[in-house]
Amino acid sequence: MNALKPAVEFPPQPVAEFCRRNHIRRLSLFGSVLRADFRTDSDVDVLVEFEPEARVGFFKLVDLQDELSTMIGGRAVDLRTARDLSRYFRNEVETEARVQYASDTAK
Repeated sequence: MNALKPAVEFPPQPVAEFCRRNHIRRLSLFGSVLRADFRTDSDVDVLVEFEPEARVGFFKLVDLQDELSTMIGGRAVDLRTARDLSRYFRNEVETEARVQYASDTAK
């Protein structure tokens, strides 16, 4: 069951700027950050949807994770796209994810 409020919150304005600069259409939180089992050593699971023209490789994803981690005081971030998720729980993650940023072009 999801908590009413994520255990970690990203500052709205810096996140919006980050997403626009990196061609991110939607950024959402999922996993334990939304539940009561979130711990002090838990990482923050982040689901992103990139704009169609974005070309993002492994090293860029690592840079994006690091930048998001800095925004929330150094806590580890695990950045994923829907395509990265197992097909067995992808729909559940997408349904339960809490949107933190959505561009005007987001579905």
